[in-house]
Amino acid sequence: MKRREFVGGIAVAAGLAGCAKPENDCSVGGGISTETFEWDCVTSWPPKFPGLGMAVENLAERVEQASAGRLKIKVYGGGELVPPFEVFDAVSRGVVEMGHDASYYHKGKVDAAQFFTAIPFGLNSMELNAWVHYGGGLELWRELYEPFNLVPFLCGNTAVQMGGWFNKEINDIDDFKGLKMRIPGFGGEVLRRAGGQPISLPASEIFTSLQTGAIDATEWVGPYNDVSFGLHKAARYYYYPGWQEPGPGLECIINKDAWNSLPADLQAIVEITCQSITTDMAAEYTNGNANSLQQILADPNIELRPFPDKVLQHLKAITAEVVAEIMAADPASKKIGKAFYEYLAKVAANSNISERAFLNTREK
Repeated sequence: MKRREFVGGIAVAAGLAGCAKPENDCSVGGGISTETFEWDCVTSWPPKFPGLGMAVENLAERVEQASAGRLKIKVYGGGELVPPFEVFDAVSRGVVEMGHDASYYHKGKVDAAQFFTAIPFGLNSMELNAWVHYGGGLELWRELYEPFNLVPFLCGNTAVQMGGWFNKEINDIDDFKGLKMRIPGFGGEVLRRAGGQPISLPASEIFTSLQTGAIDATEWVGPYNDVSFGLHKAARYYYYPGWQEPGPGLECIINKDAWNSLPADLQAIVEITCQSITTDMAAEYTNGNANSLQQILADPNIELRPFPDKVLQHLKAITAEVVAEIMAADPASKKIGKAFYEYLAKVAANSNISERAFLNTREK
Protein backbone atom coordinates (compact mmCIF):
# COMPACT_ATOMS: atom_id res chain seq x y z
CA MET A 1 0.00 0.00 0.00
CA LYS A 2 2.79 2.43 0.88
CA ARG A 3 4.54 1.74 -2.41
CA ARG A 4 1.36 2.33 -4.44
CA GLU A 5 0.75 5.58 -2.58
CA PHE A 6 4.35 6.64 -3.25
CA VAL A 7 4.13 5.90 -6.97
CA GLY A 8 0.75 7.61 -7.16
CA GLY A 9 2.28 10.66 -5.52
CA ILE A 10 4.99 10.75 -8.16
CA ALA A 11 2.39 10.62 -10.92
CA VAL A 12 0.39 13.48 -9.42
CA ALA A 13 3.49 15.59 -8.82
CA ALA A 14 4.78 14.91 -12.32
CA GLY A 15 1.45 15.78 -13.90
CA LEU A 16 1.29 19.05 -12.02
CA ALA A 17 4.89 19.85 -12.93
CA GLY A 18 4.13 19.26 -16.59
CA CYS A 19 0.97 21.33 -16.56
CA ALA A 20 2.77 24.19 -14.85
CA LYS A 21 4.78 24.84 -18.00
CA PRO A 22 3.12 27.33 -20.36
CA GLU A 23 3.88 25.29 -23.49
CA ASN A 24 1.67 22.43 -22.26
CA ASP A 25 -2.12 22.50 -22.56
CA CYS A 26 -3.53 20.48 -19.70
CA SER A 27 -6.95 22.06 -19.76
CA VAL A 28 -10.05 19.99 -20.44
CA GLY A 29 -9.87 19.01 -24.08
CA GLY A 30 -6.13 19.69 -24.17
CA GLY A 31 -4.96 16.89 -21.87
CA ILE A 32 -1.58 15.30 -21.42
CA SER A 33 0.01 13.50 -24.36
CA THR A 34 -0.86 9.81 -24.68
CA GLU A 35 2.18 9.01 -26.81
CA THR A 36 4.12 5.97 -25.59
CA PHE A 37 7.89 5.37 -25.50
CA GLU A 38 10.07 2.28 -25.13
CA TRP A 39 13.66 2.83 -24.05
CA ASP A 40 16.70 0.65 -23.48
CA CYS A 41 18.95 1.32 -20.49
CA VAL A 42 22.46 -0.13 -20.12
CA THR A 43 24.34 -0.27 -16.83
CA SER A 44 27.78 -1.00 -15.38
CA TRP A 45 26.38 -3.42 -12.79
CA PRO A 46 25.75 -7.17 -12.72
CA PRO A 47 22.09 -7.85 -13.57
CA LYS A 48 19.77 -7.25 -10.60
CA PHE A 49 22.75 -6.87 -8.24
CA PRO A 50 21.62 -5.76 -4.73
CA GLY A 51 21.63 -2.00 -4.35
CA LEU A 52 23.50 -0.83 -7.44
CA GLY A 53 21.81 -3.10 -9.96
CA MET A 54 18.37 -3.04 -8.40
CA ALA A 55 18.35 0.77 -8.21
CA VAL A 56 17.92 1.09 -11.97
CA GLU A 57 15.45 -1.82 -12.04
CA ASN A 58 13.38 0.08 -9.47
CA LEU A 59 13.75 3.24 -11.54
CA ALA A 60 12.34 1.51 -14.61
CA GLU A 61 9.48 -0.07 -12.67
CA ARG A 62 8.45 3.15 -10.94
CA VAL A 63 8.65 5.24 -14.10
CA GLU A 64 6.41 2.75 -15.90
CA GLN A 65 3.90 2.70 -13.03
CA ALA A 66 3.86 6.46 -12.57
CA SER A 67 3.43 7.04 -16.30
CA ALA A 68 0.67 4.45 -16.59
CA GLY A 69 2.83 2.52 -19.03
CA ARG A 70 3.58 5.44 -21.33
CA LEU A 71 7.33 5.14 -20.73
CA LYS A 72 8.73 1.63 -20.52
CA ILE A 73 12.42 1.07 -19.85
CA LYS A 74 14.19 -2.25 -20.46
CA VAL A 75 17.29 -2.61 -18.27
CA TYR A 76 20.45 -4.46 -19.35
CA GLY A 77 23.17 -5.41 -16.87
CA GLY A 78 26.82 -4.73 -17.55
CA GLY A 79 27.96 -6.80 -20.52
CA GLU A 80 24.49 -7.87 -21.62
CA LEU A 81 24.22 -5.26 -24.37
CA VAL A 82 27.42 -3.19 -24.04
CA PRO A 83 30.55 -3.67 -21.87
CA PRO A 84 30.25 -2.32 -18.30
CA PHE A 85 32.59 0.63 -18.93
CA GLU A 86 31.05 1.69 -22.26
CA VAL A 87 27.73 3.00 -20.94
CA PHE A 88 28.71 6.64 -21.52
CA ASP A 89 29.58 6.12 -25.18
CA ALA A 90 26.52 3.99 -25.94
CA VAL A 91 24.13 6.62 -24.60
CA SER A 92 26.07 9.50 -26.12
CA ARG A 93 25.90 7.95 -29.59
CA GLY A 94 22.22 7.13 -29.24
CA VAL A 95 22.74 3.36 -29.36
CA VAL A 96 20.43 3.31 -26.32
CA GLU A 97 18.37 6.05 -24.70
CA MET A 98 19.53 5.70 -21.09
CA GLY A 99 22.41 4.50 -18.94
CA HIS A 100 23.20 4.02 -15.25
CA ASP A 101 26.79 4.05 -14.03
CA ALA A 102 29.29 6.12 -12.05
CA SER A 103 30.77 9.25 -13.61
CA TYR A 104 34.31 8.54 -12.42
CA TYR A 105 34.42 5.68 -14.92
CA HIS A 106 34.89 8.42 -17.55
CA LYS A 107 38.34 9.40 -16.28
CA GLY A 108 40.59 10.09 -19.26
CA LYS A 109 37.61 11.04 -21.40
CA VAL A 110 35.86 13.62 -19.22
CA ASP A 111 38.14 14.08 -16.21
CA ALA A 112 35.90 16.66 -14.55
CA ALA A 113 33.07 14.11 -14.38
CA GLN A 114 34.83 12.52 -11.40
CA PHE A 115 33.69 15.36 -9.16
CA PHE A 116 30.11 14.11 -9.48
CA THR A 117 30.87 10.65 -8.12
CA ALA A 118 33.53 10.93 -5.45
CA ILE A 119 36.65 12.86 -4.54
CA PRO A 120 38.85 11.38 -1.80
CA PHE A 121 38.28 13.19 1.50
CA GLY A 122 35.51 15.19 -0.23
CA LEU A 123 31.74 15.52 0.07
CA ASN A 124 29.78 12.79 1.80
CA SER A 125 26.48 11.52 0.39
CA MET A 126 24.23 14.14 1.97
CA GLU A 127 26.64 16.93 1.07
CA LEU A 128 26.97 15.75 -2.53
CA ASN A 129 23.19 15.58 -2.88
CA ALA A 130 22.95 19.12 -1.50
CA TRP A 131 25.64 20.46 -3.85
CA VAL A 132 24.07 18.86 -6.92
CA HIS A 133 20.49 19.92 -6.23
CA TYR A 134 20.90 23.17 -4.30
CA GLY A 135 24.50 24.31 -4.68
CA GLY A 136 24.79 24.66 -8.45
CA GLY A 137 26.38 21.27 -9.11
CA LEU A 138 23.66 20.02 -11.47
CA GLU A 139 24.01 23.03 -13.75
CA LEU A 140 27.76 22.46 -14.00
CA TRP A 141 27.24 18.76 -14.62
CA ARG A 142 24.81 19.34 -17.47
CA GLU A 143 27.08 21.96 -19.01
CA LEU A 144 29.94 19.44 -18.89
CA TYR A 145 27.91 16.72 -20.64
CA GLU A 146 26.31 19.01 -23.21
CA PRO A 147 28.99 18.35 -25.90
CA PHE A 148 28.34 14.62 -25.53
CA ASN A 149 24.60 14.95 -26.16
CA LEU A 150 23.83 13.74 -22.64
CA VAL A 151 21.55 14.89 -19.82
CA PRO A 152 22.77 13.65 -16.41
CA PHE A 153 20.79 13.08 -13.21
CA LEU A 154 21.98 12.07 -9.75
CA CYS A 155 20.43 8.64 -9.27
CA GLY A 156 21.68 6.79 -6.21
CA ASN A 157 24.38 6.96 -3.57
CA THR A 158 25.91 4.16 -1.51
CA ALA A 159 27.05 6.58 1.26
CA VAL A 160 30.57 6.35 2.66
CA GLN A 161 32.27 3.17 1.52
CA MET A 162 34.86 0.92 3.11
CA GLY A 163 38.59 1.23 2.52
CA GLY A 164 38.69 -2.23 1.00
CA TRP A 165 39.78 -5.84 1.33
CA PHE A 166 43.50 -6.58 1.57
CA ASN A 167 45.59 -9.72 1.64
CA LYS A 168 48.34 -7.89 3.50
CA GLU A 169 48.42 -5.55 6.47
CA ILE A 170 48.59 -1.78 5.95
CA ASN A 171 50.62 -0.32 8.79
CA ASP A 172 52.55 2.36 6.90
CA ILE A 173 52.33 4.22 3.61
CA ASP A 174 55.18 2.04 2.30
CA ASP A 175 52.85 -0.96 2.47
CA PHE A 176 51.12 0.40 -0.63
CA LYS A 177 54.28 0.02 -2.71
CA GLY A 178 53.77 -2.59 -5.40
CA LEU A 179 50.22 -3.27 -4.22
CA LYS A 180 47.92 -4.29 -7.08
CA MET A 181 44.51 -2.93 -6.17
CA ARG A 182 41.21 -2.58 -7.97
CA ILE A 183 40.35 1.08 -7.39
CA PRO A 184 38.88 3.59 -9.88
CA GLY A 185 38.75 7.38 -10.21
CA PHE A 186 40.86 9.84 -8.25
CA GLY A 187 41.50 7.17 -5.64
CA GLY A 188 43.33 5.08 -8.21
CA GLU A 189 45.69 7.92 -9.08
CA VAL A 190 46.35 8.57 -5.39
CA LEU A 191 47.23 4.90 -4.93
CA ARG A 192 49.59 5.07 -7.92
CA ARG A 193 51.49 7.98 -6.38
CA ALA A 194 51.67 6.11 -3.10
CA GLY A 195 53.53 3.37 -4.97
CA GLY A 196 50.64 1.04 -5.78
CA GLN A 197 49.25 -0.23 -9.06
CA PRO A 198 45.58 0.73 -9.61
CA ILE A 199 43.65 -1.72 -11.74
CA SER A 200 40.30 -1.12 -13.41
CA LEU A 201 37.97 -4.11 -13.21
CA PRO A 202 34.23 -4.50 -13.77
CA ALA A 203 32.29 -5.83 -10.80
CA SER A 204 31.95 -9.31 -12.26
CA GLU A 205 35.72 -9.88 -12.23
CA ILE A 206 36.60 -8.64 -8.75
CA PHE A 207 36.14 -11.80 -6.67
CA THR A 208 38.07 -14.12 -8.99
CA SER A 209 40.90 -11.61 -9.38
CA LEU A 210 41.25 -11.25 -5.60
CA GLN A 211 40.93 -14.96 -4.94
CA THR A 212 43.54 -15.96 -7.53
CA GLY A 213 46.04 -13.27 -6.55
CA ALA A 214 45.72 -11.32 -9.79
CA ILE A 215 45.15 -8.38 -7.44
CA ASP A 216 46.28 -7.96 -3.83
CA ALA A 217 43.40 -5.77 -2.69
CA THR A 218 40.14 -4.27 -3.82
CA GLU A 219 37.72 -1.62 -2.80
CA TRP A 220 34.17 -2.27 -3.89
CA VAL A 221 31.38 -0.70 -1.82
CA GLY A 222 30.73 -1.76 1.77
CA PRO A 223 29.55 -4.75 3.83
CA TYR A 224 26.19 -5.07 2.04
CA ASN A 225 27.62 -5.50 -1.45
CA ASP A 226 30.98 -6.95 -0.41
CA VAL A 227 29.40 -9.93 1.35
CA SER A 228 27.04 -10.55 -1.55
CA PHE A 229 30.13 -10.80 -3.79
CA GLY A 230 31.87 -13.12 -1.33
CA LEU A 231 34.86 -10.82 -0.94
CA HIS A 232 35.10 -11.80 2.73
CA LYS A 233 36.11 -15.28 1.51
CA ALA A 234 38.99 -13.97 -0.60
CA ALA A 235 40.85 -11.61 1.77
CA ARG A 236 41.55 -11.41 5.48
CA TYR A 237 41.90 -7.69 6.27
CA TYR A 238 38.96 -5.33 5.92
CA TYR A 239 40.00 -1.68 6.28
CA TYR A 240 38.02 1.48 6.96
CA PRO A 241 37.16 4.30 6.38
CA GLY A 242 36.59 4.67 2.64
CA TRP A 243 38.84 7.70 2.24
CA GLN A 244 38.60 7.26 -1.53
CA GLU A 245 34.77 7.38 -1.74
CA PRO A 246 33.13 9.34 1.09
CA GLY A 247 29.75 9.58 -0.63
CA PRO A 248 29.83 8.28 -4.20
CA GLY A 249 26.93 9.38 -6.36
CA LEU A 250 25.61 7.31 -9.24
CA GLU A 251 24.34 8.82 -12.44
CA CYS A 252 21.44 8.26 -14.77
CA ILE A 253 22.43 9.60 -18.18
CA ILE A 254 19.92 10.15 -20.96
CA ASN A 255 20.58 10.80 -24.62
CA LYS A 256 19.58 14.43 -25.17
CA ASP A 257 17.56 13.73 -28.32
CA ALA A 258 15.61 11.02 -26.47
CA TRP A 259 15.09 13.36 -23.52
CA ASN A 260 13.77 16.15 -25.74
CA SER A 261 11.33 13.72 -27.36
CA LEU A 262 9.51 13.24 -24.03
CA PRO A 263 6.55 15.46 -23.13
CA ALA A 264 7.02 17.57 -20.01
CA ASP A 265 5.04 15.31 -17.67
CA LEU A 266 7.19 12.27 -18.53
CA GLN A 267 10.33 14.34 -18.09
CA ALA A 268 9.08 15.30 -14.64
CA ILE A 269 8.34 11.66 -13.77
CA VAL A 270 11.89 10.64 -14.72
CA GLU A 271 13.47 13.51 -12.79
CA ILE A 272 11.39 12.96 -9.66
CA THR A 273 11.97 9.20 -9.75
CA CYS A 274 15.75 9.66 -10.01
CA GLN A 275 15.63 11.72 -6.82
CA SER A 276 13.48 9.09 -5.12
CA ILE A 277 16.00 6.38 -6.05
CA THR A 278 18.78 8.38 -4.39
CA THR A 279 16.78 8.59 -1.17
CA ASP A 280 15.70 4.95 -1.33
CA MET A 281 19.24 3.71 -1.95
CA ALA A 282 20.54 5.57 1.10
CA ALA A 283 18.03 3.73 3.28
CA GLU A 284 18.76 0.37 1.64
CA TYR A 285 22.52 0.68 2.16
CA THR A 286 22.21 1.89 5.74
CA ASN A 287 20.14 -1.19 6.55
CA GLY A 288 22.09 -3.62 4.39
CA ASN A 289 25.50 -2.53 5.65
CA ALA A 290 24.38 -2.81 9.27
CA ASN A 291 23.12 -6.36 8.78
CA SER A 292 26.11 -7.56 6.75
CA LEU A 293 28.62 -6.02 9.16
CA GLN A 294 27.27 -8.30 11.89
CA GLN A 295 28.11 -11.29 9.72
CA ILE A 296 31.63 -9.98 9.12
CA LEU A 297 32.25 -9.29 12.81
CA ALA A 298 31.20 -12.85 13.67
CA ASP A 299 33.74 -14.39 11.26
CA PRO A 300 37.01 -15.26 13.08
CA ASN A 301 38.88 -15.33 9.74
CA ILE A 302 38.32 -11.60 9.11
CA GLU A 303 40.13 -8.72 10.81
CA LEU A 304 38.29 -5.39 10.69
CA ARG A 305 40.86 -2.61 11.00
CA PRO A 306 41.07 1.18 10.72
CA PHE A 307 43.73 2.67 8.48
CA PRO A 308 46.47 4.20 10.65
CA ASP A 309 46.12 7.98 10.98
CA LYS A 310 49.55 8.56 9.46
CA VAL A 311 48.51 6.60 6.36
CA LEU A 312 45.32 8.63 5.95
CA GLN A 313 47.23 11.90 6.37
CA HIS A 314 49.67 10.88 3.65
CA LEU A 315 46.86 9.85 1.29
CA LYS A 316 45.12 13.16 1.93
CA ALA A 317 48.27 15.08 1.03
CA ILE A 318 48.64 13.11 -2.20
CA THR A 319 44.97 13.77 -3.01
CA ALA A 320 45.54 17.51 -2.78
CA GLU A 321 48.43 17.23 -5.25
CA VAL A 322 46.42 15.12 -7.73
CA VAL A 323 43.39 17.41 -7.66
CA ALA A 324 45.54 20.54 -8.04
CA GLU A 325 47.29 19.08 -11.10
CA ILE A 326 44.05 18.04 -12.81
CA MET A 327 42.49 21.43 -12.16
CA ALA A 328 45.58 23.15 -13.58
CA ALA A 329 45.58 21.02 -16.73
CA ASP A 330 41.86 20.97 -17.56
CA PRO A 331 39.65 24.11 -17.69
CA ALA A 332 36.47 22.14 -16.98
CA SER A 333 38.05 20.47 -13.95
CA LYS A 334 39.26 23.86 -12.74
CA LYS A 335 35.79 25.36 -12.96
CA ILE A 336 33.96 22.44 -11.40
CA GLY A 337 36.69 21.72 -8.84
CA LYS A 338 36.63 25.31 -7.64
CA ALA A 339 32.86 25.12 -7.12
CA PHE A 340 33.19 21.71 -5.44
CA TYR A 341 35.78 22.82 -2.89
CA GLU A 342 34.06 26.11 -2.16
CA TYR A 343 30.91 24.17 -1.33
CA LEU A 344 32.90 21.63 0.70
CA ALA A 345 34.38 24.37 2.87
CA LYS A 346 30.95 25.83 3.51
CA VAL A 347 29.08 22.63 4.18
CA ALA A 348 31.86 21.11 6.34
CA ALA A 349 31.49 23.92 8.85
CA ASN A 350 27.90 22.87 9.40
CA SER A 351 28.60 19.13 9.30
CA ASN A 352 31.23 19.51 12.01
CA ILE A 353 28.78 20.99 14.51
CA SER A 354 25.87 18.76 13.49
CA GLU A 355 26.53 15.22 12.19
CA ARG A 356 30.11 14.87 13.45
CA ALA A 357 29.38 16.43 16.84
CA PHE A 358 26.29 14.29 17.34
CA LEU A 359 28.02 11.02 16.40
CA ASN A 360 30.94 11.80 18.69
CA THR A 361 28.52 12.53 21.52
CA ARG A 362 26.47 9.39 20.90
CA GLU A 363 29.53 7.19 21.24
CA LYS A 364 30.63 8.70 24.56
